[in-house]
Amino acid sequence: MSPSAGVTRNTLRQQIADALRDEVLAGRLPPGREFTVKQIAEQYGVSATPVREALFDLSAQGLLASDQHRGFQVREFTVADYRAMAEARALVVEGLFRNPAERVAVRPEGLASIRRRAAEAVRAAKGGDLDVLIGYDLRFWRELGQFVLNPYIADFLTRLRVQAWVFAVHRLRRDGMDENVLWFGHEELVEALARGDREQVHAEMCSYYAHALAWADRLEAREAEGGAGAERGRGCGGERRRAGGTRFRRATAVPQPAGVAGARVREVRPALRCPDDRRNPPESETSWPVTCGWSPSSTCCATAPTTPSPKRSPSTTRR
Repeated sequence: MSPSAGVTRNTLRQQIADALRDEVLAGRLPPGREFTVKQIAEQYGVSATPVREALFDLSAQGLLASDQHRGFQVREFTVADYRAMAEARALVVEGLFRNPAERVAVRPEGLASIRRRAAEAVRAAKGGDLDVLIGYDLRFWRELGQFVLNPYIADFLTRLRVQAWVFAVHRLRRDGMDENVLWFGHEELVEALARGDREQVHAEMCSYYAHALAWADRLEAREAEGGAGAERGRGCGGERRRAGGTRFRRATAVPQPAGVAGARVREVRPALRCPDDRRNPPESETSWPVTCGWSPSSTCCATAPTTPSPKRSPSTTRR
């Protein structure tokens, strides 16, 4: 295999992983949904190798469960899992700010972009726009993570945040969003970092985690009242399943991903555009949405998801 072929395969592998992650975060691949390498490869119009690698990458990130004989399944995180995620993030961040000079380097030039993410996240939260909120919130925390000097810690925190959204997204769509569920302290946290106010940063982070744990308490109480079908947990390894359920359910069709359409796709193109990108699409791409859409794995934020026509293959992305 030539070096260029290896680069192409690795690029395609990452694009497929990003597209599937966005499908999960948008709720189009809900918890418990089963699929196989063959299904994804056929729908993307690519070979099985990059698809298999992408799915194993997502499994390593905790978003998918895999079984040698049944394929892959979107992880079903429980309330106990979510509580463990929040507590893990709280412990790590607490350690970071115990001696911030050694572990965190706030760069003023990076704050302008983070302020924009914060403002958009708060606006989306207050407006009840979940798709926009997820995109901006993930970008907000990812960019904040760039101030963490240890890249392994930054990566760990980002993965936990993505997993938390996988847990939350279908519950928020079911129950709705309000100030008792969502945290609005993004802007206050940024300003405290800009001032170098260590105590206020700590207070904002405590508020964030208290909010998450309070929501977990309410969900547990609601499920306790629900009786049969409520989620039950044993530890936080992700092995919990609904009462009476099994680890894998019968496979169902995978929805056509918003980022890919047609056969022999050379590049898995994000279906959603960033509102910061003022470029108009080429005339050959008029079947793709001209309006912006959110994509948390892209290089910038976005707004609401839209699905391209499944009848046309996207042209190669020009960035």
